[in-house]
Amino acid sequence: MSLRLSDLSACFEGVIPSIIATASADGMPNVSYLSHVVRVDEEHVALSNQFFAKTAANVRANPKVTLILVDGLTGDQFLLDIGFIRAVDAGALFDKIARQLKASSAQIGMSDVMRLRSADIYRVYGIEKVPSPVETAADSRAPVNLPGLSEAIKAIEQDAAADEIIDNLLGAIKRVLGYGNALVLIRDSNRDCLITTGSIGYEHSGLGSEVAGSDGLIGAAATSGQTIKVSDMSRVRRFGEAIGLEREVAENLTRTVAFPELPAAMSQIAVPMTARGMVNGILFVESTARLAFREEDEAALEILASQAASALRASEWEAATTEPRQASPVREPAAAEREVRVAHHRFDDSVFVNGAYVVKGVAGMLLRLMLEWHLKEARSEFTNRELRLAAGARMPEIKDNLETRLLLLRRRLEEKQAPIRLVRIGRGRVRLDVDGHLNLEAAAGDHP
Repeated sequence: MSLRLSDLSACFEGVIPSIIATASADGMPNVSYLSHVVRVDEEHVALSNQFFAKTAANVRANPKVTLILVDGLTGDQFLLDIGFIRAVDAGALFDKIARQLKASSAQIGMSDVMRLRSADIYRVYGIEKVPSPVETAADSRAPVNLPGLSEAIKAIEQDAAADEIIDNLLGAIKRVLGYGNALVLIRDSNRDCLITTGSIGYEHSGLGSEVAGSDGLIGAAATSGQTIKVSDMSRVRRFGEAIGLEREVAENLTRTVAFPELPAAMSQIAVPMTARGMVNGILFVESTARLAFREEDEAALEILASQAASALRASEWEAATTEPRQASPVREPAAAEREVRVAHHRFDDSVFVNGAYVVKGVAGMLLRLMLEWHLKEARSEFTNRELRLAAGARMPEIKDNLETRLLLLRRRLEEKQAPIRLVRIGRGRVRLDVDGHLNLEAAAGDHP
């Protein structure tokens, strides 16, 4: 049976570098390693061209080119007889390779060095498997559980609340696809970043941690709207190593939460959560195994991420239309109750409860609003609709994702074991519980 390029999918993951062999007009051979080889279709491949002046000169003088591909999972090697067609330095194919190269090289601090000059397209005339003197491994992984995937999609679709949607999405990643480490990051267009709103598998949840809008795999996936993955992270350095007490000190001093870390990660994938053409967040999954994400796994993750994005959008709309009802009276605090000190800094809307950093941005501003109403109007129950209107008056640029920001606030308060709790009491409704005598402080100074 003749081999097709689609049979060699694991060879295009970049785990083991590919090799291109050329010769000059007088027969002098030259061999170069390639960082990226991409399957264009069943008859063409594209090679990343970054530094290869000698290779390019040889190809112009002698069109006979051999490409060696290696399956990073099994070790199988393949010889491809290819011929140069053209080089492209713009367009969808070039952008795809450039994004992948930039995202992966940024992980090792080389984004300014590993710049793509062109994507060189070659026609494939023949594929030959190289006989191996030893027995190669086989891919023993089970195929994607389609019935399980179908059930997960239905569960996400039926969920009405943001917390249930995100929890079911992360649960499906673990239950259906078998990945134990995953994050959901929701886009905050006000500050051009993505905020961790759900996670599984990490020692520290990372709730509230942020990724700048264009940083690394996550930022590249968000800005491009395309899935981006790295299949071998063995040379990648991860940022942010503070743990334990040091993490808490840094959090309080810098108003930042450390990004969750899987130190032994070998594979990472960032999947856009897109609804109606807009990227609302990123599903980020990583694994300690090389080549953890096959094409079918990638497709399943994209389906789940898209379904979750649509469900979150519907949840946001439903919560925004909930009408307010008569407020419940606030319980009068007993004389002996402890004081609950809350400080709000307007320059970044960061909130500290009893000196401990909780959250910032829109979520911090929402907490401030509810606390003000709690004190001035003796209220403890609020609707998304009134919060959206009030927040819009203070921050006109605020757009969507109010539900997920309230979810982040609720989970951060729970994680910090704060004497303030936010309880979801129905669609588009929350209740604020304060365990003590509330003192809403004006922050000293309004600067970092």
